Amino acid sequence: MPSALRFLVVLVIALGLLTLAAMGLVSRTTWGWYTKDLALRAQLAVNGSRRAITAHWEAGELAQLREVLADITRDERIMGTAACGSDGQLVVSTPDYPTSLSCGEVLSPLPLWTQVVAQPGGRVHLGAIPVAGARGALGSVVLVQDLAFLERRESQARGFLLFAFALLAASASVITIVAARFSWRGWSNELRKLLRGGSRRPELLPLMQDVRELVERLVVERESEGHGGWTPQRLKQTLSRYLHGERVVIVANREPYIHTKTEQGEIKVLHPASGLVTALEPVMRACGGTWIAHGSGSADREVADQHGRVRVPPGEGSYVVRRVWLTPEEEGGYYYGFSNEGLWPLCHVAHTRPTFRIDDWRHYREVNRRFSEAVVAEVDTPDPIVLIQDYHFALAPRLIRERLPKATLISFWHIPWPNAERFGMCPWRNELIEGMLGSSILGFHTQQHCNNFIDSVDRYIEARIDREERAVVHRHRSTQVRAYPISIDWPNRWAREAPSVAECRSTVWAELGLKPDALLGVGVDRLDYTKGVEERLLAVERLLERFPAFRGRFTFAQLAAPSRTAIERYHQLNESVEALAARINQRFGSGRYRPIALLRAHHEPPAVFKYYRAADLCYVSSLHDGMNLVSKEFVAARDDERGVLVLSSFTGAARELTEALIVNPYDLEEASGALAAGLSMSLEDQAHRLRAMRAYLSDFNVYRWAGRMLADAARLRARERLSGRLTTERLLGLEESA
Repeated sequence: MPSALRFLVVLVIALGLLTLAAMGLVSRTTWGWYTKDLALRAQLAVNGSRRAITAHWEAGELAQLREVLADITRDERIMGTAACGSDGQLVVSTPDYPTSLSCGEVLSPLPLWTQVVAQPGGRVHLGAIPVAGARGALGSVVLVQDLAFLERRESQARGFLLFAFALLAASASVITIVAARFSWRGWSNELRKLLRGGSRRPELLPLMQDVRELVERLVVERESEGHGGWTPQRLKQTLSRYLHGERVVIVANREPYIHTKTEQGEIKVLHPASGLVTALEPVMRACGGTWIAHGSGSADREVADQHGRVRVPPGEGSYVVRRVWLTPEEEGGYYYGFSNEGLWPLCHVAHTRPTFRIDDWRHYREVNRRFSEAVVAEVDTPDPIVLIQDYHFALAPRLIRERLPKATLISFWHIPWPNAERFGMCPWRNELIEGMLGSSILGFHTQQHCNNFIDSVDRYIEARIDREERAVVHRHRSTQVRAYPISIDWPNRWAREAPSVAECRSTVWAELGLKPDALLGVGVDRLDYTKGVEERLLAVERLLERFPAFRGRFTFAQLAAPSRTAIERYHQLNESVEALAARINQRFGSGRYRPIALLRAHHEPPAVFKYYRAADLCYVSSLHDGMNLVSKEFVAARDDERGVLVLSSFTGAARELTEALIVNPYDLEEASGALAAGLSMSLEDQAHRLRAMRAYLSDFNVYRWAGRMLADAARLRARERLSGRLTTERLLGLEESA
């Protein structure tokens, strides 16, 4: 078959499939339009007679009420009307009202509700409009409308669309074949010349460069991944193959295991409530190496050796934690001061003013120097691989580079990077940027954060920005700036070890004293003003205001780990959240029912995942977040494919978990509406959404996140070693010729 004919056949088939898809889209769209119109029509019909309906209903004048309903049904499309009481019982109906539609079924799950249902004579539209009198709610007026006219209009539209697409297919086929004959031969000749190096058309050169880069990245990705997804074993294979099994050194303020002493004098091991630890700890368990962190636990010194080292996890010992000891003054200035009163509010758009003090800056510099010295003491090669984590160590890459010039330094900034103008508020902006440019690779969660960083470099320091390579060249060294969206381990070990969903629900229901038919929402956060906990509770309050059916039935459990309570803003937040929860409970609570369960304590992962698996809904309402791993943990926990994720649009996760209900947490109407939609979502829709998000997380897990960075680091190391060897050989050749 000639190529033109084959192309024509494929084009016609493609347009035919497109036609079928378009017909389905048009059908769904027109049905949506008309059903909305019918819902509005039903409401207008009832509103026009509302005064008479209310008067007769309250007076118990059922005959007169039936006459009013009969007047409404004189519209040719309204088949029947009924008055249903708040208790779900039929009060009165017109003769043509279908007896198969009971009031109990019609009024479930919400009082204000419309839907299309099948009846023996065809599909009909149901609309239930609430009616209230002077003494409160009376019930709802139910209208049944015939949809036969809509099916006729849909058939006409389908025929017109089929004709239009057939005409379009014929026209497109003729035009495409004619255009292809004039352009294809010239394009093919130029492309062949370009591949042979003989083309003189410069406009094609960027295309070939992009093609070569794409092929190179695909080769690296394929070789590093092998067959299947990323797993701990594959991450180890990547280290062994590309980095010769070298162990990784991590620098982070937060340690993965905290040893504390109880009141009885026993030593207890805690897992900190930290997204960074959630992401990195599985990587270290897979790769081994050393985690350098601030030793903050009351029993940390007792379990560590004289150098501050201890093997973890307890009983497994797959890697080493090296603890750096800080004085209270150093911790106050470096951590609470510059890091969390300065950089944290600077980088988060959450309406808290950053505070910068010269003493805090001095402590920040000193602690960065001490951690850098700890790195130098822990490595055993001149070119180690060091992963520097987060805003606590912006100066460390440059300091480590000065001592270990051949090291591969990967810095990852776990919080958002603000725009250049906002970052300019920091008095030491230049020092921070130059410190970070000591990195070989600098990673952020999103491309927008990468762009903001490069714009900040462009505005404040002397450097060459290579936008094609996505790199910054400073002091004769290049720093690649890349987006690496962080994730969690998959399959998730906490979800795998958790009890069944039924057991989790039974336990949580008992802990909270919930009724058997209760609905449960959950939020899991450190008590931080960027997490939008106040906005979250206000959305629950608005839900109960707008949708009375949830009163007495819906409870929202907020697992809130106290955080940075030494900072005044966090102390205020604790008091504000507690007062807000108390006000909502006083307003809507009754008897033993409390709509807000505020659980202010540190919760270990098994307890957190128990709530994830028990909940009907999880609400993540961050006002500004780099990624947010709570949302991904909730999805990982729901192997039963039940539950709904309501997710703030201001999280990095919203760019990936697109099947969640994405909301603006500042918009209480939108947020409360999403909560109502989530609580009444069908099990089929829940499963569809969770299945898609779980499939995404299984591919883009934390091992892939780490593997991509380490694969890029391996390629960079190979390039630098080759460059250094060629330079040495060139110099030796010049010496010999001289």
